[in-house]
Amino acid sequence: MGAQAVVTGLGVVAPNGMGAEEYWASVLAGRSGLGPITRFDAGAYPCRVAGEVSDFQANGNVPGRLVPQTDRWTHLGLAAAAMALADAEADTAELPEYEMAVVTASSSGGTEFGQREIERLWSRGPRSVGAYQSIAWFYAATTGQISIRHGMRGPCGVLAAEQAGGLDALAQARRLLRDGTRLVVTGGTDASLCPYGVTAQSANGRLSPSPDPATAYRPFGEAPTGYVPGEGGAMFVVEDAGSAAARPAPRRYGVIAGHAATFDPPPGSGRPSTLERAVRAALADAGVTPEQVDVVFADAAGVAELDRAEAETIERVFGPCGVPVTAPKTLTGRLYAGGASLDVATALLAVRDGVIPPTAGGYEPAEGLRIDLVNGAPRPAAVRTALVLARGHGGFNAALVVRAPDGRPDDHDERAET
Repeated sequence: MGAQAVVTGLGVVAPNGMGAEEYWASVLAGRSGLGPITRFDAGAYPCRVAGEVSDFQANGNVPGRLVPQTDRWTHLGLAAAAMALADAEADTAELPEYEMAVVTASSSGGTEFGQREIERLWSRGPRSVGAYQSIAWFYAATTGQISIRHGMRGPCGVLAAEQAGGLDALAQARRLLRDGTRLVVTGGTDASLCPYGVTAQSANGRLSPSPDPATAYRPFGEAPTGYVPGEGGAMFVVEDAGSAAARPAPRRYGVIAGHAATFDPPPGSGRPSTLERAVRAALADAGVTPEQVDVVFADAAGVAELDRAEAETIERVFGPCGVPVTAPKTLTGRLYAGGASLDVATALLAVRDGVIPPTAGGYEPAEGLRIDLVNGAPRPAAVRTALVLARGHGGFNAALVVRAPDGRPDDHDERAET
């Protein structure tokens, strides 16, 4: 029988809450983390609103020597990983170092750190550029710093697939558990709210130019204007079910039951998106039917064409208004690699508490979009199985199925091993 991947710890650093419980309370209360950009003067940039993690301070959350050596995105990742390990009550000093692994997702790397060093290069010359520029910007920097800090010397890696990477990292964690790893810290964060970062993000033409935080990001609505960027994300402790029971782990939020990833054909090819194939493959991997899915956490691009494509995919798989659909990222913005990870954390909390969080704004779907959009207020429901969708700019698609922890063997794993 294959290993069953159970989530035993959550760590969240989000624009509307530090820690899983504060974030979850904000989501259920409809408290938004969106607001005017304050990290720099955004007057000349294509977006004015973002989801900033305004309450976060690196000092006190990150070892002092690492603060000047690493980017803000790594600071957020280190803090979220520490939260997840504390939540799991996992003492890494007591576990074999080569049986613990780290897999994270990153979309942009350390853009703020890189911008600062480039400014020093052009204003003061090459001798002013710090040695840590060579590593702090790199996509794998967060993975490396988490593994060093917690003594995790097993398989380590990073997934770079924009928004989809946050789901792909969890899938890789499940693979590592099947190969004999005992515990994996996984998830994703991003923090690219600086002039260089926003300039790079604007290249896709999807950032909302609206200055109103209440209406700037309205996926699936009439005449959406784009999406609002954000920073933050979530980290998880994922363990083999047997190892978690042997510790014993005090909590099991859910099972990583199924995953699939696809890549879209190039624009202009005339070939359709492969998101539907990813959805159906993830459900098959989890051994569940569409009728067994209780909620879909949508990618929610906030771009009319992309919203319609996603809504039509959901309709084809589940039927017209056949499953509740929600996009709580409307309270945080799209966090890129951190966004899909945060959606998974939200899905696990929805499973735990039996409630579907709403899409912010209380608006109805645009005409012709036949989806059951949960909006305005949380919807009580027996949530046993949730599907999380993510798409990354450039053609990345990913779908992840999480399931309630019920102590039963993972049916798919059992079939795969027999």
